[in-house]
Amino acid sequence: MQNTSLFGILLAVWLFAGLSLPAQAQDEKTVPQTQMEKVFSYAPVVKKASPAVVNIYTKSKVTVTENVSPFANDPFFNQFFAQQGLTFGGRSREAVVSSLGSGVLIGADGMIVTSYHVVKDAQEINVVLADRREFPAKVTLKDPKVDLAFLKIDAPGPLPFLELRDSDTLEVGDLVLAIGNPFGVGQTVTSGIVSGLARKAEGVSDYQFFIQTDAAINPGNSGGALVDMNGKLVGINTAIYSKSGGSVGIGFAIPANMVRSMQGAHAEGGKVVHPWMGVGAQSVTQEIAESLGLKSAQGLIVKKISPGSPAEKAGLKEGDVLTAMGDTQLMDPHDIQYRLALAKIGDTVTLHILRDGNAKTLDVTLIAPPENPKRDLRAIKGHNPLNGLTMANLSPAFNIENGIDDSATGVVVAAVGPSELGVNIGMNPGDIILEINGTKITSTSQLESLVKKASPKWVIAYQRGANIQTLTVNM
Repeated sequence: MQNTSLFGILLAVWLFAGLSLPAQAQDEKTVPQTQMEKVFSYAPVVKKASPAVVNIYTKSKVTVTENVSPFANDPFFNQFFAQQGLTFGGRSREAVVSSLGSGVLIGADGMIVTSYHVVKDAQEINVVLADRREFPAKVTLKDPKVDLAFLKIDAPGPLPFLELRDSDTLEVGDLVLAIGNPFGVGQTVTSGIVSGLARKAEGVSDYQFFIQTDAAINPGNSGGALVDMNGKLVGINTAIYSKSGGSVGIGFAIPANMVRSMQGAHAEGGKVVHPWMGVGAQSVTQEIAESLGLKSAQGLIVKKISPGSPAEKAGLKEGDVLTAMGDTQLMDPHDIQYRLALAKIGDTVTLHILRDGNAKTLDVTLIAPPENPKRDLRAIKGHNPLNGLTMANLSPAFNIENGIDDSATGVVVAAVGPSELGVNIGMNPGDIILEINGTKITSTSQLESLVKKASPKWVIAYQRGANIQTLTVNM
C-alpha cells in the first residue's frame, strides 16, 4: 500500500511539473531533444530548416516544330526525310519555356545549391525565399557530371542557411525530411527514412552514389533539401523512380559530402575538375571469389590500369582486389568514382588490396585527368559508312568529361550528323570503334586514312556500353 501511495504521489508531481512548464521555455525549443519529442512532431525541425529552402523559377528558349502536313506523323515519310537530315512536315519557331525547382541556401551571403538539371540552359533564373522575397540569380559554378549547381543572389543578409552534415555518417533507418516545391504548389515537407545508401540511379549523374529515401519526392522537388532530425543538410533531392511520374516511395538524393566538395572548388575560384587514378575495375562476384580463393564476394578486381597513371606508379597490378579506399569499403566501381569526386587533385589516398591472398596497402597520389592523346575531332567524309560521323580520340580527360570509362582507349563517336551518302548505320554518340575490316583502330588520323580506301564491304566492330557488336555494311 505504501508503495502504491508513493507511486501516486510521484506521478502527480511529474504531471504537475510537465503541465506547469513555462510557455516561454516551450516556445524557445527549436529541435526535438528526446526520442518521444521526435515521434510526436517534426515541427521544430521544419521551423529550423525550411527558411533556408527556396523556390527556383527558370525561363529558357527552345526550338519547337509545328506540324503543317497531314503526313507529318507518318513513320515512312519521317524516316525517309530523316536520312537526308531534313525535318518533314513542320516549321520551327522559338518558344519560351518556364520550369520550376527547389534550392537550398548554404551560406548567409546568398549562396544556393540546386540540381544542375533545374537550371540547365536557363536564360533567366529567379529565386523566391521562404519569406516570399524574390531575387534574380546567376550560376556561379556547375558540375553536370554530379548534377549540382551553385547559384548566387544579392539579398540583404544575413540569410538563413543549412549546415552540412557528414553524409558518410548516415545509416539505413535514420529519419529524414524532404523539403521542396513539388508541382509548384508551394513549400512542402514530407517525412521518411533512409532506405538505402550508395544506390545507383541510371541517367541521373555519372557518379552513381545516392541516398535512397521513401520520403515523397515529386517533380519540382529537385534541388530541395533532405535534412536529418537536427535540421542539418544530408542530401540534395534529385530524382525519383516512378513509372507514373508521381512518387512511389523511391527517391534519390545527392549526398551532402558532394556539395561540400564543390564548396571547396568554389572557394578556390575554379571549375570542378575531379581527380584521376587510372583504374578499371569490376565487382567481385561469387564465381570470381571462388576462383581467387577469397572467403566472400567482396571488393573490386582490377581489370585495367592506364599506362603512366597514378595507380601504375603506386604499384597496383591487374588482378589485384581492391577492398577499401581509406576507411571506406569498395563494393561497386561507382564507389571509386564517388570517392575520387570527394578528393582533391594532389591528395594521397590509401588503397587496401589483396594480392595472391596477402593484404597490402598502396598510397596513390591523385592528379588531374590528362588529355593524352589530344581529342583531335575529325568529321568523316568520303564513300564509306562512317560518312557524317565526327570522331574523337579517347583520353582520361575526354572520357571523364563525357561519362565514358576513364580507362577506355581508342576512337569514339563524338557526334552524329547527316550522311552525304544518305546512309544511316545506326551509330550513336559514345560508341567506340574498335576495328574496321580487321584493323584495330587506335586514333582518328588512322581511322580517317583507313576509310579513304575503297571497299565494297565494311565490317565494323564497336563497343556500346558493356556490349561489343559487329556491323556489316555493303557499299
